[in-house]
Amino acid sequence: MTSDVDRFYRTLVREAPDAIIYADAQGTITFWNRAAERIFGFSESEAVGKSLDIIIPETLRKRHWDGFAETIRTGKTRYGGGDVLAVPALRKDGTRISIEFTILPFIDRTRRILGMAAILRDVTQRFEELKRLRAEAATHVFG
Repeated sequence: MTSDVDRFYRTLVREAPDAIIYADAQGTITFWNRAAERIFGFSESEAVGKSLDIIIPETLRKRHWDGFAETIRTGKTRYGGGDVLAVPALRKDGTRISIEFTILPFIDRTRRILGMAAILRDVTQRFEELKRLRAEAATHVFG
């Protein structure tokens, strides 16, 4: 029974349609599923062992790392209760995409954060369509 459950868990995180990434408390990627490969363009071997900076646009890195450090330090996050965060991200080829994600902190018995998992979805098409519709609406209202 346990091996069936373990196989289920492993298959679920590896094959899920959304990207699942786990980074340790220093922000080093230690898990990268197939959807992360598809969305970001980095293979598992290219991503594991690297900083999360490989997917964070340079202009957002300070804000990201300030929030990451605060979450590691305090054990609290605004995005752990199912709240979705929408931000730009980077693909391997340098293309900016729009993603939405939630995070799940992993804690030890002393309540210290060991790392964080993120479940991410590429919403670039939806974001671009919304932008286009807003521009179109503004043209009709103000044009």
